[in-house]
Amino acid sequence: MSDVFPLSDDKLCFPYDPSLINAAQNVLLRPKLKPMVVSRVNTNGHVRRRYEQQMGLVRIQSRVLQLLNAFLTNQHSIHRLQQLHQLNFNKPKFIRSNFATIRAISTISSSAMVKAIRVHELGGPEVLKWEDVEIGEPKDGEIRVRNKAIGVNFIDVYFRQGVYKAASMPFTPGMEAVGVVTAVGPGLTGRQVGDVVAYAGNPMGAYAEEQILPAEKAVPVPSSVDPTVAASVMLKGMTAQFLLRRCFKVESGHTVLIHAAAGGVGSLLCQWANALGATVIGTVSTTEKAAQAKEDGCHHVIVTKQEAFVERVTEITSGQGVEVVYDSVGKDTFQGSLACLKTRGHLVSFGQSSGAPDPIPLSALAVKSLYLTRPSLMQYTAKRDELLEAAGEVFGNIANGVLRVRVNHKYPLSQAGQAHSDLESRKTTGSIVLIPDGVEL
Repeated sequence: MSDVFPLSDDKLCFPYDPSLINAAQNVLLRPKLKPMVVSRVNTNGHVRRRYEQQMGLVRIQSRVLQLLNAFLTNQHSIHRLQQLHQLNFNKPKFIRSNFATIRAISTISSSAMVKAIRVHELGGPEVLKWEDVEIGEPKDGEIRVRNKAIGVNFIDVYFRQGVYKAASMPFTPGMEAVGVVTAVGPGLTGRQVGDVVAYAGNPMGAYAEEQILPAEKAVPVPSSVDPTVAASVMLKGMTAQFLLRRCFKVESGHTVLIHAAAGGVGSLLCQWANALGATVIGTVSTTEKAAQAKEDGCHHVIVTKQEAFVERVTEITSGQGVEVVYDSVGKDTFQGSLACLKTRGHLVSFGQSSGAPDPIPLSALAVKSLYLTRPSLMQYTAKRDELLEAAGEVFGNIANGVLRVRVNHKYPLSQAGQAHSDLESRKTTGSIVLIPDGVEL
């Protein structure tokens, strides 16, 4: 009897077999079957005693789900299940007769309805709909996460507008979040219920109370980093990391131009580039944003509504130009960014908040032997070690004070449309996060 698991002292007792656990659940949910409870089964699978409970279906279902939940979340039971995984279980005839129909409850009992933002058609912020969606259990290599804070980024706007194409319609937007692991897939190691994790990039779907994630895409969040800060900095912080450290490696003595210097990524780029010893020139749209950019380490701030940035950069650099331009604005700044580069300079175009840049002939780069790249974070964190390195450097720079993360705007998740509207109209500075309705941080 050492290999028998009592799910209840006198009601359920099964040797480990995943399909049999599912079987027990579904048998009890089938309305045309009388509930059958096996109280004793030996390690060879032979029934020692069985009886039928004459009680209501709803009562039985509730009791079984309660027992299974307690059983499957007990660490000792899980360990014993793993030990017994190789045991063969020869199903008795009275169980075999119903066995083919017994699998659905694992889905029924574990699925739940959660709230999420859904996009059914492309368009403005008004297409972001607050709806119920079903979430199931994690499969192999997956975890289920209850989100605590969700980052808002311009890439979310691009998907909503159709600039970038979502894999399917409808879809849930969102590319970064921090949450608590509530379930792990079969056989998964290195993650456990209760872990606080963050993710950025694919798969899209962070605008939800809960989501299923590939475990390899999640990184642990240090206890020293607030979940709201982590959620606001994962995508933007790792973007800053690969732009400054890998796409073009900024070093002491370089002069860099950063557009939208008071934005979420721009703010981090300014601080980080300054810490690396570069001379930082930043462009902003208002005098209020200029003050923040200055605080973030910009040596020179250009308010584009008051002066032309190309002429000002030429003046600041004595006509030499800059080694690199980091341009997330796109159409409105693209040609000017090229003009600001010195010979063999790099234009890193990583966004297009003003629209897609107009095409240019390749020969336009030949005048000064310029480099032009349109990178994406996903290609720079495709490998697990790259992801961990990028996230680790971001969290490390937060801990040592190199990066000061401003979470200047918080919205309830249900008001994601308003967050998008404010972001697109340039009413925001720093980072924006969505907080699932009812979550207290």
